[in-house]
Amino acid sequence: MLAVLCMPEQTPMLIAVAPNGARYSKADHSALPISPKELAHTARTCLEAGAGMIHLHVRDDQGKHTISSRYYIPAIAAIRKEVGSRMIIQATSESAGIFNRHQQMQAMTELMPESASIALRELIPDSTTDSAAEAEACTFLTRLEDAGTLIQYIIYTPGELDRYQHLCDAGVIPGQRHMLLFVLGRYSETLAQASDLDTFVTAYKGKAAWMCCGFGKNEQSIMTRAAQLGGHARVGFENNMQRADGSMVADNSQLVTLTAEAALGCGRPLATIAQGRTIFLHGK
Repeated sequence: MLAVLCMPEQTPMLIAVAPNGARYSKADHSALPISPKELAHTARTCLEAGAGMIHLHVRDDQGKHTISSRYYIPAIAAIRKEVGSRMIIQATSESAGIFNRHQQMQAMTELMPESASIALRELIPDSTTDSAAEAEACTFLTRLEDAGTLIQYIIYTPGELDRYQHLCDAGVIPGQRHMLLFVLGRYSETLAQASDLDTFVTAYKGKAAWMCCGFGKNEQSIMTRAAQLGGHARVGFENNMQRADGSMVADNSQLVTLTAEAALGCGRPLATIAQGRTIFLHGK
């Protein structure tokens, strides 16, 4: 059993909101934000609730998942107008079964976002032993690193941590402008449990900061555990729309509020924008 690190004057906890994702629509929840205006409003209400980062998905003219800068640029501009520089805006490169790794790299290179979310298994598929794929990834990641982009590497299983560390040691993953995201659970699978997080944390031997997200109504118990273990939180409609009792929340900001209360209850102050960037760069 991992020791509980919950105590006063802990590292500030960075809360990211993931307000929509690639798969859900307003049929799933009427308050799911899709348009730039809706995303900007959500960013402001979640900032007020305690979030320091927004994990952004955008949709095309048909409402489908896209990673095109054509749709990212107006959404980012609207959010910036609403919250200024008080939130880290993170663009996703998620394939969602639509985009290949070359399209993902091209999209993020064109956008050069403040922060980018990247799945290692999509960028460098587990099945490949092609050194060219690693070289292409290294060139891409170095370009983002040199531009100052804060990269978050998505880790879906504890077993992927060994591969992440290998890629760091080999220089494929450059620099220090990154953190990890541990993903607990999946769409349409068994609900994630807070105990699942212990498995990730036990397996992780690195120094980069980590954040977690959890699918389903156990999200808040997972975030409380993250607060206890010194990690950071990503909550929102991309992964969950419910309270622990199964009732629906009204909007994303309510999920942020619940997480902020859990963090403060563990003696974890909420990270400011400056502290959030420091967490990416230095792991604390």
